[in-house]
Amino acid sequence: MRARAVAPALGWLLAAASVGLAQPAVPVTLPAAIQTHVRSERFQVVTAVRGLPLGVREELQRMFGSSAMAIADPGAPFQVTDVITDPSLPMRRMSVAGCSQDHCLVYYERGGIAHVWHAVLFHWTPEATRVEAGGIAPAGLRTVDDLRTAVLSGALKGAGRSW
Repeated sequence: MRARAVAPALGWLLAAASVGLAQPAVPVTLPAAIQTHVRSERFQVVTAVRGLPLGVREELQRMFGSSAMAIADPGAPFQVTDVITDPSLPMRRMSVAGCSQDHCLVYYERGGIAHVWHAVLFHWTPEATRVEAGGIAPAGLRTVDDLRTAVLSGALKGAGRSW
């Protein structure tokens, strides 16, 4: 009886692990040429998830492994801890974001058992979007300039697999 109860949970864990392993690792640092380019760009503040370009939103969905946008707007409620009080709330909340003509920076917090902040740099055009760098970021970034500095300074940690 006990084996039957454990088997579905074990299957789910193995499936989740294989999905995580199938995703390519995202670099936490950028080549010098891209750093120079991003350093000189003018980023406009994005105040809501819907303000991000469609390609960036789609790439976030892919990274999160969800069919719907699983991230709340800045200041909106989300699942801060692993104690689920409202299952309709997303586990992530955007804190700071900004876009230039060909890049977007997104900084968000992820709730759960380990409350962490992530930063992602996207290269985007109407034809394609790709992640150029990302990982666990320092807590407390307040502005797009703070976010850009963190991404360019090598402050991101981790392989960028658990978004």
